[in-house]
Amino acid sequence: MKLKQLLLLVFSSLLFQTISFAQDKAADSAKQRKKEMMDILYTKPKAPVKTIGIYLYNGYQTIDAMGPYEVLSQLMGVKVFFIAKEKGFIRNQSGLKVQVDTTIDKVKRLDMLLIPGGAAETFMQTQDQTVLNWIRSIDSTTIYTASVCTGAWILGATGLLNGKNATTNWYRADEMMTRYGAHFKQERWVRDGKYWTSAGVTAGLDMSLAIIHELMGDKYTQGVMLNLEYDPAPPITGGSVIKTPAIVIDLMREMYDIGLKPLITKYGKK
Repeated sequence: MKLKQLLLLVFSSLLFQTISFAQDKAADSAKQRKKEMMDILYTKPKAPVKTIGIYLYNGYQTIDAMGPYEVLSQLMGVKVFFIAKEKGFIRNQSGLKVQVDTTIDKVKRLDMLLIPGGAAETFMQTQDQTVLNWIRSIDSTTIYTASVCTGAWILGATGLLNGKNATTNWYRADEMMTRYGAHFKQERWVRDGKYWTSAGVTAGLDMSLAIIHELMGDKYTQGVMLNLEYDPAPPITGGSVIKTPAIVIDLMREMYDIGLKPLITKYGKK
């Protein structure tokens, strides 16, 4: 065999081995990448949360309930559902009807309970002993108990936030949390032990993502955020008492006072 032919044969053999090695390496890399994806998708939660109940009542604020419902429904293998005092259509603040088939007398245990807020109707829930007793009973076995916005008023009225750090809607926030023995924190969301509370309305989305992050870690949460394309970009600065001009805060407080201050004054602290 001529030297040229021998060199060509050796070169061909080395090239074949190199290509085979590269293909094997690429296959191993793809396999490893697939495994990493599955590991993210099937992340084992830090706590065995399987049932999440969201308590609805006439006059609840839509996003307070529906925002967390959408976010928490991204947890694989978890049942998220609505509960009401009575079966039937429950109306939000604007009259939108949602049919609720599960009632508080049928629910004896939950891994997580979430209570949305509202306005005057929310305050009246703080006076409903049947509801408050049910929340106390459910809380005795929950892994997490949470509220959104003025839902913290209802949770506070049970006595469960006494001595706890908590947040709520900006309106009379310190006053209302003090009423229930809680320590108000000007935060988007606050966790104190098993209790999670969030500020007004959209803050419930952040809190729900924080709960998922606590359970599932970074990458799973980032997957949820991308699925929801959650990347807020408001057109102007605002949205909290820290970022809003004083005149706007005063305007909104006076508007809230019209419907809520008479009730707060009337019922006082029990």
